[in-house]
Amino acid sequence: MQDARSWMTGPRIWLEVKRREKTMPAKKLIEFLNGEKVKYVTLNHSPAYTAQEITATTHTPGKEFAKTVIVKLDGEMAMIVVPASHQVDLESVKKASDAKEVALATEEEFQLRFPDCDVGAMPPFGNLYGMDVYVAASLAESEEIVFNPGSHLELIRLAYRDFWRLVRPKALVFSRKGK
Repeated sequence: MQDARSWMTGPRIWLEVKRREKTMPAKKLIEFLNGEKVKYVTLNHSPAYTAQEITATTHTPGKEFAKTVIVKLDGEMAMIVVPASHQVDLESVKKASDAKEVALATEEEFQLRFPDCDVGAMPPFGNLYGMDVYVAASLAESEEIVFNPGSHLELIRLAYRDFWRLVRPKALVFSRKGK
């Protein structure tokens, strides 16, 4: 019988270390928040991949959870940030952003833009990744927002006013309450 620790040698340990590095909050985000002296709280949770799973697992109100959606506006990647309880209305995004063409970006198209993040767990700080950020005006109704910091195992909670100050997103009406 093989020793339970024997798998932790060679290439397998490297892969495990790389996996753990990626499931921590994005280093770029943490350095940015600390450099700006922002007060925030990190919350650990069991693996959850959808906004609905995360809000249920962590007992976070859907109106406070900032879900990121990556779109292409006239071919350029942009970040849309909406409450978990909302769905992005692409036609409204098109009108609100004055774009001629709007489409959802595929994971293959955007994953390389976020090398320090798990796919689907990008923080709503598109400014750190060279993207314009559009936020649903309804998120501003909450004093705090909660979001994935690059990991499917953690969340960050911070004041909405700090998010607004640091990201300077364009606040628009382009989402609707989900079914």
